[in-house]
Amino acid sequence: MDVHNVTADAETFTCNAYLATGERTTLIDAGAMAGVVDVIREHTNTVDAVVLTHQHGDHVAQLDTILDEFDAELYAYADHPRRDHAIEGGDELLVGDETCEVVYTPGHADDHVSLVSENSLFSGDVVVHDDGAFDDGSFGRTDSPNQSRERLIESIEGLLERMPESVEHMYSGHGGVFHGDVREVVERALERAERREPKYPDE
Repeated sequence: MDVHNVTADAETFTCNAYLATGERTTLIDAGAMAGVVDVIREHTNTVDAVVLTHQHGDHVAQLDTILDEFDAELYAYADHPRRDHAIEGGDELLVGDETCEVVYTPGHADDHVSLVSENSLFSGDVVVHDDGAFDDGSFGRTDSPNQSRERLIESIEGLLERMPESVEHMYSGHGGVFHGDVREVVERALERAERREPKYPDE
């Protein structure tokens, strides 16, 4: 399965939006980058599905544009006017060529889900590799209303329980893509989250 970060060249704030090509070409999050449709078309003329990890603005700003362009089916945990399929923890989705389990991972957002296959983790914002606060294992912000560090910690613990040892590709909502021992990165993120200290102490 080939995975492309179609918002990698964005000059304004956005999440990473990942295009997984294969049997079921799937976009994980829509991002907020103008012109993302043109980047997607560099890789494919068909998008079968869009899956949202959550509905924060940087993940959905270009959603209508993408759905209009490709007539893709929308999968989301929370209600959305254009949602075709509601998803919840324990569901399975074909993403590209890999079958992924949906893992409900709230804390950063009440509607947050992650996707885990035998090889890959699409972690959204619950866990990231690097984000300016920490390198080699960080976690989503929990300092705004409707966010919870305690729920986030529980979500990371649950993610580790559901994640096979064979996962070696991590595609997170921010920061860089990571290839290697993903479990080690997630465990490090959990350890840092459990300190319960402000993620950005200077803000």
